[in-house]
Amino acid sequence: MSAPAGRPTRVLLADDHTLVRRGVRLILDGEPDLSVVAEAGDGAEAVALARETEVDLAVLDVAMPRMTGLQAARELSRRLPDLRILILTMYDNEQYFFEALKAGACGYVLKSVADRDLVEACRAAMRDEPFIYPGAETAIVRTYLERLRRGEGLPARAVTDREEEVLKLVAEGHTTKEIGELLFISAKTVESHRANLLQKLGMRDRLELTRYAIRAGLIEP
Repeated sequence: MSAPAGRPTRVLLADDHTLVRRGVRLILDGEPDLSVVAEAGDGAEAVALARETEVDLAVLDVAMPRMTGLQAARELSRRLPDLRILILTMYDNEQYFFEALKAGACGYVLKSVADRDLVEACRAAMRDEPFIYPGAETAIVRTYLERLRRGEGLPARAVTDREEEVLKLVAEGHTTKEIGELLFISAKTVESHRANLLQKLGMRDRLELTRYAIRAGLIEP
């Protein structure tokens, strides 16, 4: 579903760094067919704004507090299937790329070249076409073929989507009660997810979970 002719594509921009948002907004608002109509400082705020504001496209940073861009993309894909989603990241990482596509995003743009690629990625998304940043195809295909040769296929995720949401919030220092309120689940369910995480990942406490969350790119060190 592209924006009607004559009306700019309405963009929701989510990044926890105000300066990054300002720079990206300047790039997008400089184009006649793109208009930033809402800004969010984290993934949870982005999900809430997308439901309250009429937007055509969400541009989400990967690493944000409370809810990552990938987690927000999954949630938005479920709730607003017509919304186009782009992931904006500083990580040149094929694992993130595959996760972004699986989460419902139609493109993956590196912040380092956002001034070059982002506008075209937005337009491709609105045409319902995937966008892969130049140079990524070779690395992704090479890695995938190497995995196939070793009989591995695509890398499996160690935890479920919900466990990942709990893991991120635990690592950010939220209490069981706060996590329950943020995810709309009971404290008992939070504790159950936390116990499953410790068992699955072979870890003992919050400190080890936090280190894992940093390695997995769920939070920044």
